[in-house]
Amino acid sequence: MATSQAGNTAAPHASALPTQAEQVSTSTDEAAPAATADASPTSQGVVSASEQQGSAEAAPMPTTSAGPSTTTEHDPAPIQPPIQPESDFDSSDSAYGDSDHLSDTTSIPSTIWKHRYENGRRYHKFREGEYWGPNDEVQNDQLDIAHHLFLLLLDNKLHLAPIQNPQNILDLGCGTGIWCMDMADEHPGATITGVDLSPIQPSFTPPNCKFEIDDVTSPWTFSSTFDLINIRALYGSIASWPALFAQCHAHLIPGGYLHSLEMSIQFKSDDGTLTPTHILSQWSDVFHEASRRFGKSFFEVWHLPQYARDAGFVDVVENVYKVPVNGWPADPRMKEIGRWNFLHCTQGAEGWGLFLLTKVMGWSVEEAQVFIAKFRNGLKERRVHAYFEVVQFSARKPL
Repeated sequence: MATSQAGNTAAPHASALPTQAEQVSTSTDEAAPAATADASPTSQGVVSASEQQGSAEAAPMPTTSAGPSTTTEHDPAPIQPPIQPESDFDSSDSAYGDSDHLSDTTSIPSTIWKHRYENGRRYHKFREGEYWGPNDEVQNDQLDIAHHLFLLLLDNKLHLAPIQNPQNILDLGCGTGIWCMDMADEHPGATITGVDLSPIQPSFTPPNCKFEIDDVTSPWTFSSTFDLINIRALYGSIASWPALFAQCHAHLIPGGYLHSLEMSIQFKSDDGTLTPTHILSQWSDVFHEASRRFGKSFFEVWHLPQYARDAGFVDVVENVYKVPVNGWPADPRMKEIGRWNFLHCTQGAEGWGLFLLTKVMGWSVEEAQVFIAKFRNGLKERRVHAYFEVVQFSARKPL
C-alpha cells in the first residue's frame, strides 16, 4: 500500500460532533430533487481551461455566451462567466465475465467476495489498500448520485466522444456498473466491459454487459481491443496517469476514443466569499497533503489532457465545468446541479475522508469525524458561493 505514516499532521481543532440530523439536515430550499435520469439540462456553468490554476478569490470573469468551454489543440478556450448567486434566499451481486482478460483478474469466488471492515465501513479486500474508498451501500449510493450529476453536466449524455456506433467498450473503475448498464441499453449491439477492484455490481445486467474484478493499473492482457475506453471519477486512485493512458492507447483500435471525466477537489469562489480559512478550503489543503503521502494525487486533473497527448492521442478536446456545492446559484439549471452536488458531497464525505485521514494522515477517528462533520456543515453555507471544477476530455488514437 502506498501510504506513508511519517510525520502525522494534527487535525484542526474542532468542537463536539453534531448529531446525525445536524450533519445532513438542510433547509427546504436545499432538498435534493427526485432521481430522474432523464432530466434535460438547459444551461451550463462552465469555466475555460485557461482558468484552471485560478485562486479561490479570482475576480469575476467577463460575461460571454452560455455553454461548455471547449479547447482543442489549436483554438484557445473562451473565458466563461462566473455563476451568479441568488440575490435573496431563506437562510433558515455481479455478472462477471471470464477471468482471462486481465493478467491479475481473480476467478476464485472466496477471494472476490472478501471484504475488510474498519471504523464501521466496508472496504475491498482484493488489492487491499490500493483504493481509499469504502464499497458499502452508503458509498455506492454516492457513486450513483455522482452518475446522475455527471449526466446533468453532459446534457444527459453518457460521454462526449465523437464516435457514432461503438462496438467494444471498456469502463475503467466502473464502480456500481451504472454507466456500463446505461451504455449497454443505449448500444444493444455493443459489448460493454466494466473493471473494478470491488464486486459491487448488480446480478441482473443487460446481456451485452459484463464485469471483471481487477486493478486497472496492472498490465492488461485483453485478447481484444476497444473502440471506446471510458474513465470517470478515479480521483486519488491512480499513481501514474501517463502509464494508464499508455495502456489505453495500446488497447484502442486505430481511430478509437478515450473519454475521461474527473473532478477537482480544489474548492473555489469567483467573488471572494470562500476564504482560505473556510472549512472547504481546509478540506482541499488537507487532502492535497493526504494524497501526496498516499502517492495518488487528487490534483492531477488539470494535467490529464496533456498526458493524453503525450501518450500519442490526437484531437484532444476538453471542457471544464463549474459545479456549485449547493443551491446558491440564481440560474435554475445551476441550482439543480448544486443541489445534486450537495447530496453527492454529504453522502460521500465520510467515505472520502476516513481512510485517508486516519491511515495516511494519522488522525484519530474522533478527529476525522469532527472534521468531516464540519465539512458537511460548510457545504450548507449558501452565502459562500463555492464550487469545484470537473474536467472532461475526449481524445482519439490516430489511424
